Amino acid sequence: MEHVAAAAVIDAQGRVTGWSDGARLLTGRAADEVVGRPATELLAGALPARLLAARGGNVAVRHRDGHRVELPVTVCPVLGPGGTPTGYVVTAGPPCPPPAALAARAFQQASMSMAVFDLDQRYLRVNDAVGRLMGVSEEALLGRFFPETVEDTEHSRGFLQHLRQVARTGRPVRYESYTGAPALNREHAWSIEMWPLAHDSGEPAGVALAAFDSSDQYWARRRLALLNEAATGIGTSLDVVRTAEELVGVLVPQYADFASVDLLDWVLGAEEPPMIPDGAVQLCRVAHGSTREGNPGAALKLGETDVYQPSSPPARALREGRAVLAQAGEPAFVEWLAERDARSPEGRRHRLGVHSMIAVPLRARGTPLGVAVCVRAAHPDDYGGDDAVFAEELASRAAVCIDNARRFARERSTALALQHSLLPRGLPGQAAVEVAHRYLPCGSLAGIGGDWFDVIPLSGSRVALVVGDVVGHGIRSSATMGRLRTAVRTLADVDLHPDELLTHLDDLVTHLASDDSGEEVAELGATCLYAVYDPVSRRLSLAAAGHPAPALVLPGREPEFVTMTAGPPLGVGGLPFEAAELELPEGSVVALYTDGLVEDRGRDVDHATEELRRALGAPADSLEALSDDVLKAVLPGQPTDDVALLLVRTRALGADRVATWDVRPDPAEVATCRQAATECLAAWGLEEATFVTELVVSELVTNAIRYGAPPIQLRLIRDRALICEVSDASSTSPHLRRAHAYDEGGRGLLLVAQLTQRWGSRQTAGGKTIWAEQPLPGP
Repeated sequence: MEHVAAAAVIDAQGRVTGWSDGARLLTGRAADEVVGRPATELLAGALPARLLAARGGNVAVRHRDGHRVELPVTVCPVLGPGGTPTGYVVTAGPPCPPPAALAARAFQQASMSMAVFDLDQRYLRVNDAVGRLMGVSEEALLGRFFPETVEDTEHSRGFLQHLRQVARTGRPVRYESYTGAPALNREHAWSIEMWPLAHDSGEPAGVALAAFDSSDQYWARRRLALLNEAATGIGTSLDVVRTAEELVGVLVPQYADFASVDLLDWVLGAEEPPMIPDGAVQLCRVAHGSTREGNPGAALKLGETDVYQPSSPPARALREGRAVLAQAGEPAFVEWLAERDARSPEGRRHRLGVHSMIAVPLRARGTPLGVAVCVRAAHPDDYGGDDAVFAEELASRAAVCIDNARRFARERSTALALQHSLLPRGLPGQAAVEVAHRYLPCGSLAGIGGDWFDVIPLSGSRVALVVGDVVGHGIRSSATMGRLRTAVRTLADVDLHPDELLTHLDDLVTHLASDDSGEEVAELGATCLYAVYDPVSRRLSLAAAGHPAPALVLPGREPEFVTMTAGPPLGVGGLPFEAAELELPEGSVVALYTDGLVEDRGRDVDHATEELRRALGAPADSLEALSDDVLKAVLPGQPTDDVALLLVRTRALGADRVATWDVRPDPAEVATCRQAATECLAAWGLEEATFVTELVVSELVTNAIRYGAPPIQLRLIRDRALICEVSDASSTSPHLRRAHAYDEGGRGLLLVAQLTQRWGSRQTAGGKTIWAEQPLPGP
């Protein structure tokens, strides 16, 4: 009933002098029944003591039909000329409902779903919220068994089980559930509490429940859980495609029924990022996933490219830099779905039921990389604003991982190209040794390292063998490796002994470290093994700077490791290097390698070293086959550090290819040496080289007699080239000079340099050796 204001006027003697129509409606009494009578005759109980002082309170009035009416009243005094009250105006609000009625209203009007069941799980009472969820009235539910009113689902069976549990045990139950309801078109999360009801005697009477819709909190927790899952599950490897697949794995099936990741072409290559065009955008599919096996609804195959029109959600998301939502029936959604169907008609039936999609850009450090698309079909909920915020947060994290993978791939490719350009591509043929080599870049996240190897031809048919390893990984290490390799080749050309060469190389590393922004020397440290093999003497001289000792396989014997002092790593400075010297029989195999072959975080070094020794002793058809066998036996799989392996089989130059003469310090000996060299060439069948050889012998022997010191020795070596060497005890090396027109001398070395392929000098333990090489005549 509509409320009308109720008012009464009472004089100072307590008699009613005025009565409103609202008062008549509340009490059922007309004005002629009340006016003039004492107000106390209308009361159903005692007047509250502080009613006038408090200017209001609750008053019980007797209705005309005899029932009691509780009224909240307000008392306003009417003052006379002297300020004393001459009467009161009393106004009353609507009647106060009884407590039981208020409780009933609280139950019926509660925002959460509330119901009461008997001990047999039949409805006794439901509130309005339950009716709205079930889509039926309370009368349609009362007295019915709960399973008869719902579908037979896992949630319904669990609900019934909990009702029975409370009825049986008399203990309350609280649990959470995720399900829909008959009158709802989407899934909801519910926090449900059930508690037992009892009669006044304490006997069980029924079960009451309250269900709170906690969908917002549920999805907030789910989104947070997905973000946490993404933090640990995306970016586990620095591979662009693998990272995109991990993003799809997080999205499907928890967030989408289908998800795809399309990237711009430059992300998969080494080019710089181009500007995003305002028109159509071409993207490459790198990953997709679906709740249906085989991704039957995918319009693109992995690796295919597609052109997205400017109005399509993916193109808009990429261009605008924000998530773009599209729902079934919207023009953009209809156009996008039609494009998918046109490109892949065979997947049209698998796209039936698709009702919502979201396209979110993948941007890292302000640079667009691509777009991720999420689609819902079986999932009943459309994407909303909260989903867009979540998708952008997730995409930003994934995009950083993709960009890190792209940067790593680009640096790795650059470092690998740089390293390949610095390493020897094809080693020159050597008469001194047979060579096989392997280089494996590491597969770890650290990147390409600074391992290197080299084989350097030296004078006198000798050869230098080098392996080294620069500390660290990446382009910096590869560049440092290139500088050290160049330095080793330069020092080798000077023909320094192995320990002297490492001393100079150590100084170079120290200078490089001091020149690079004051960094610690150890950060540019390196290890190196340098060895020189002479096929005439069959001696191997070697020294190491913090590098593993080589393995040695002598003919008919078990492999062993060379006993030598490793020395400090390069860059430490101030410490000496010690050289070792071995005499090797022809056919010996020397294995030089970097520590990546035997050292790994998950392997025992001693065990790996023993595997290397065992593999070197196994029979093999060739050095190439032996190299492959060693890698297969020693390496567990993809190495976590660079691996360089250099296998060398020694050869020897016998007496039939080397001729040596001792020379007396007498100018008359020059003619004798020429004659001996001519006879030797004739025995070797090299008469065509006689003229140049006689001139070279004359000049070099003459210089040794004139400017050198005894003992003097002449040696001819027939190798891939004809080598003439003259040794003496003086350490003073000759040099070319330009002779003037009337000078009687000074032209000898110039003639040697002009007539031979190359010439030079090297220091020896007893003095020096001057040598010259000339190519042998063709067959």
